[in-house]
Amino acid sequence: MTRVVAQGTFDLLHPGHVHYLEDAATYGDELHAIVARRANVTHKPEPVLCARQRRDMVAALGAVDEAHLGDPEDVFVPIERLDPDVIVLGYDQHHDEAGIAEALAARDIDCRVERASGREPRYEDELLSSGDIVDRVLRRRGESGGPEDGGRR
Repeated sequence: MTRVVAQGTFDLLHPGHVHYLEDAATYGDELHAIVARRANVTHKPEPVLCARQRRDMVAALGAVDEAHLGDPEDVFVPIERLDPDVIVLGYDQHHDEAGIAEALAARDIDCRVERASGREPRYEDELLSSGDIVDRVLRRRGESGGPEDGGRR
């Protein structure tokens, strides 16, 4: 049995995430998704949704056999526990494959690192980025709009 790991923030789940996880699942027999803790998301704005909610959403996808929360201090702890054969990175994730492979080797974790394919929008108005979704919501509802300032949510 080939165990695959995919990891990410998975904030505001969208078709790009679904594509990534479905593509990652093709690399083996069992897909485990690791959902990053808010403290570990340092390369972009912190997630809107809490980690447990993001994990539950990812777990609900048919391509995912199990979804896990990342370790709040050491991102390699769940990798060591899961002992995957393959780690599949998202096509646009900031991680460097060679750097990940070196870190895995330093921890005596024997698995290969692959990069998932990208996905283009399938229709004019489709959004494939959490940031783009947030931007659209802010544009359409205004920068505020909550009940405290008279807006609707």
